[in-house]
Amino acid sequence: MDLHLNHVREIEAVAEGRSSARDAAVVESWMRCLTKHRLNPAARSEAYILPEAALREHRQRSEDLIAIARSGIENLYALVAGQNYVLLLADRAGVTVEYLGDEAQKQALRQSGLWLGAEWSEGRAGTCALGACIETGEALVIHQTDHFDSTHTSLSCTAAPIYDTAGRLTAVLDISLLCSPRAKASQSLALNLVQASARRIEMANLMAENRREWVLRLSRSPEFLDVDPEAALSLDGSGRVLGMTHGAARILARATGCDWRRAGDLIGRPLPDFLNLTTDRLEALTRQRPAAERFIETRDGHRLFAHAIEPRRLPVRMPAARGQLSPALRGLAGDDDPMTALLRTAAALAVRPLPISIEGETGAGKLTLARAIHDAGGAGPLVVVHCAEVGDDEALLFGRAAARRADQGLIAAAEGGTLVLHRVEELGPRVQARLMRLAAEGTYLPVGAVRPVPARLRLIATLAREAPALRADLVHRLGARLRLPALRDRADRLWLAERALAAEGAELSFSAEALAVLAAHGWPGNLRELSHLAATLRATVEGPVVRVEDLPPSLTGAPPRRAEAAGAVLAQLLRQTGGNISETARRMGVNRSTVHRQIRRLGMTR
Repeated sequence: MDLHLNHVREIEAVAEGRSSARDAAVVESWMRCLTKHRLNPAARSEAYILPEAALREHRQRSEDLIAIARSGIENLYALVAGQNYVLLLADRAGVTVEYLGDEAQKQALRQSGLWLGAEWSEGRAGTCALGACIETGEALVIHQTDHFDSTHTSLSCTAAPIYDTAGRLTAVLDISLLCSPRAKASQSLALNLVQASARRIEMANLMAENRREWVLRLSRSPEFLDVDPEAALSLDGSGRVLGMTHGAARILARATGCDWRRAGDLIGRPLPDFLNLTTDRLEALTRQRPAAERFIETRDGHRLFAHAIEPRRLPVRMPAARGQLSPALRGLAGDDDPMTALLRTAAALAVRPLPISIEGETGAGKLTLARAIHDAGGAGPLVVVHCAEVGDDEALLFGRAAARRADQGLIAAAEGGTLVLHRVEELGPRVQARLMRLAAEGTYLPVGAVRPVPARLRLIATLAREAPALRADLVHRLGARLRLPALRDRADRLWLAERALAAEGAELSFSAEALAVLAAHGWPGNLRELSHLAATLRATVEGPVVRVEDLPPSLTGAPPRRAEAAGAVLAQLLRQTGGNISETARRMGVNRSTVHRQIRRLGMTR
């Protein structure tokens, strides 16, 4: 009780203008809690966790962010889990949309608010690392009695902002402890780790968005320039800034005397406004020269080392027959005839409001194809429903009609766009029965209603190859069926491997021996397994070449399908070199006659 009273008195003293030993960020947050948010320091508030339906909406809006951040937050949690940290990823509203923590501490973590769906905005929770980070845009530590609400004074929280490529704060990454050492300095390492992870997530996001543009990476040290740069920006063909990481926004703003908080004002300006550099010098900053020789200066006189990355070109030429596909669909396959035929069918269906079902093994890319069909269709919202979270909750999907008010469901939220029911076989029996009308007639009946409601949307259902829990009559009403092949059966799996590596923002390429291992692997996890492999290689291989010894034992320990693997590797190298036998032989480390002999033995053509 005395501790609570002393804490309240300290906050009141700060409000009266008395000096405080607290960090300036803490004092400023306390004042916002009092004057802006009108919070009472004497009141104790329980942690607030959103209802399931509201959390689902926040997570759906954050799907792309979670996908980009996945490998970064998992790597960070692996580093700190042994010290009992909990990891939270929150959206810009302060709602936790991703969570990693010790299941053994489940009850205590949920009670304290270190849980999925907890809201940590400053207006809700008072001074806390997540809320203060959203308010200021700065990384910080809120340690124990730094918290405004005495309910949280046992916690130690460390947070860093994540910005999108337009310079807008889009999320906050936080690691927190239920109990921690008394000294606040004990969290200095945690702050550095969180900031580094946020920077790498921003870097991955920028690289993923700008595969066809120049990217300029920046570092104060040549030794870390190519492996862990501090900042990066993307440029269009005329040398104007397209996007940037937060570190780059600070560098560019400082060079011109601007406020980094208005990073959007930097976009569209030519590169020489910020750096003593013109676009014709970018090629001299590629990896062809040693990192120590690639130095540049900012307009305000700071020296940096730079790595210019040329716009990426796909290693495989797309077949002419696929020129009619939208970019979203065209990017899903290389030279694989069955997959190309499937994409042509998907393109034809995308412009018609017909229900579609997508079947395939786990990780085969069902949800990715559904999103691509929506993009190709052109209009309206995309609502993705993870059916396991719906279960038998009919009102969540169909809405509820009552005498005084009507609650809209997820079907209504997709009006004019696309409703994707992911793993539709995981819906409960009552929901499946109610779904029949929507699939067959394009109308649905809200819970408690007597008249059906028309639904102006496209319905896409994804389901596992074997789905015994799905009603047979519902399967027949789900319209056109697209069956995705497993990765092991696709002729373009090596192209997909190189594309997955590029998507991670890595300046890496596979050696011929590593490609042979990838070609021989059975890929039980399909594209998801491939994506996780690429993220792991991005984090662990310094480059520029991924060799067999860099691959995990789960790949190298499998018995190879030698003839198939050799043919796939040779075909891949021939495509990459445009059929140049000499260059293919050089990459394989053999002579030209060996390449000719393998082409004849495998029955291939150039």
